Amino acid sequence: MASPIGLQHLPNELFLHVLSYLEAHEIANLQSLSRHFHGLCRDDSLWRSRCLSASAVRERIKLYRWGADWIDEDGQTLSSAFEQDAQEPELEDQINLHWSLAENLSRLTAKRREERKRIAANWDPTFPNERVNWYNEYIQRNGPIAVSWFEQPQVQNGSLKDPIDVGGVALYQPRENELFAVSPLEDGSVCLWDVKGTRGKKGAILSKSSLGILSADGPGTDLSRRSKMMNTGVTECVSVDSKRHRAMFAVQSHLIEVDLKTLAVVRDQPFEWSITTLSAADPTVPLSVGTLHGLHLYDYRVRFDYRQGDGSQLDRVDRKSHRGFSYVLDTKPLAPFAFLNQPGPQSILHLERPGEKHQISDDIFVAGRFSNILHYDRRMFSETKTSGIRGSIHSGAKLCSLASLPYPFSSLDSDLRRRFQLSVDQVEKAKNVEGGRTLIACGEYNTKGSLELYGLSTGPGDLSETRVIQNSTAKNRQSASSSKLLSVINHGTRIVFSDGQGHLKWVERDGSTEVRRFKIGKSEREAQHSLFSSMPGSDDIARKILSTQTAHDDEFAVNNDDILFWTGEKLGLVGFSSKPGFLVEDFEDSTKTPEEMATEQEQQMYSERMRLALERQANEVRFVQNLGAGSIRNGI
Repeated sequence: MASPIGLQHLPNELFLHVLSYLEAHEIANLQSLSRHFHGLCRDDSLWRSRCLSASAVRERIKLYRWGADWIDEDGQTLSSAFEQDAQEPELEDQINLHWSLAENLSRLTAKRREERKRIAANWDPTFPNERVNWYNEYIQRNGPIAVSWFEQPQVQNGSLKDPIDVGGVALYQPRENELFAVSPLEDGSVCLWDVKGTRGKKGAILSKSSLGILSADGPGTDLSRRSKMMNTGVTECVSVDSKRHRAMFAVQSHLIEVDLKTLAVVRDQPFEWSITTLSAADPTVPLSVGTLHGLHLYDYRVRFDYRQGDGSQLDRVDRKSHRGFSYVLDTKPLAPFAFLNQPGPQSILHLERPGEKHQISDDIFVAGRFSNILHYDRRMFSETKTSGIRGSIHSGAKLCSLASLPYPFSSLDSDLRRRFQLSVDQVEKAKNVEGGRTLIACGEYNTKGSLELYGLSTGPGDLSETRVIQNSTAKNRQSASSSKLLSVINHGTRIVFSDGQGHLKWVERDGSTEVRRFKIGKSEREAQHSLFSSMPGSDDIARKILSTQTAHDDEFAVNNDDILFWTGEKLGLVGFSSKPGFLVEDFEDSTKTPEEMATEQEQQMYSERMRLALERQANEVRFVQNLGAGSIRNGI
């Protein structure tokens, strides 16, 4: 007698069909049985199908509006096309009738299969040659979310320790398996945290520089002069080049370069006006520095100092530095510069090359407290202050954050795909537009959040002219948020942004279809519980968000793409797991005895019970008032 065939001997297609009937957590548990099961349980087609069926797409396409029937692209039920054949009068024999019904059912099944393929093509957010781990996508779209808070820097104040506010954040990757967060602190120092726990405890402070190195007057100045320290109104105030182990910090009108290996200042470059934003640092191009009235190209890779300001200002004499009229004869070069017609840039983006996520083009986009997104070409910068700009894109909103995708975007095609009205060939044609890229912007429009997508294409000529193509603008100002949007990035095959209400919201690449949302909450446990601790408006907000997946990470590593965020005072990490990876209490030095800890816990429980009792009493008072008994004190 032949031995029974085990699951490991089944054909892969049949085994995947069996897996399609299991719950997600059951498939996850099945991975640990063997290497063979592990590979099959991570199959991309399996999890891509689950992402489709578990998303809001199921409601929009209404697969089951007519019960088990299917609705085709013309809005007709697919079985209706076969009803006439099934009732033809010449089929007198019962056997022939059964065969005809079976043939119709086969045709109906094939039609449904083609329709499912078409709907999946309309929904699929990926582009040709884009590698996606659909198992990760399913986790990030449907898995639990937990927030972990980084260790807070502190300063000794007598017998107590006072927290030090964090002034910004950027990511630093010294090696392929390491990732650190770099931030300026309000005391003028630089701090590094271990994001992935490769050198110590995850979320813990790795190193901290001496005080006051980030000061406009240099180290050793009076640290009480806060006006000479970090400008708290600048979000993009730090930029890191991991290859050269350098971090650039914007301090008032100075750009201070710090060696991240020694945490020492290596250069202090002054500018004519206060710095309001920095671009992301890339080893292949100069850093773009946005000041109050201009855009500068600062090449930190070159070992010479630029001259400060404009040599044509003959009446400007700095007594402290003993700079006189001989300044106009200074041999130091001026940094490449372009005037801004409107002041106040808040975000600078170096656009990628079409189809290449990690290759920078010569296109620079600038957004801020003005109605247009300005487009500059790096090759057109000079010392004349009159060139560099290539054009502009009208927005009408006050934008504060820019991101991009190296893939094409068309608002018309996107709208049709959202309603599942394109064929498979039409979807493929829309995704294969040569030279297409997508500019993503967020900010505020009439006190509400605005998420905007612009399709860009490369025009003809020697200088690649990037322009907005026809039907390529999408502005979500209705459902994005009722408050200002603060920061936007790409996260997997989705777009994620933060708003002024403390939410993180994920949307599809059409800019409007919401995938999920999450509220960050409060960063620390209340020392004394009160009725006011749960009032609206007391939660933290994410002023800046960053993806922790780097260019050197394995794209098929599981759950390695968390979101690092900065609240304006501290750092946190949004992870996709059932519980936080670390807590604030993990970094506290506890010298309390078990009896003291038990007493403290009992006090906290008592405070919580009292808070609930007072809240219940307040609810009862409001209930009685609604019954008309609110004027008893007046004798009525």
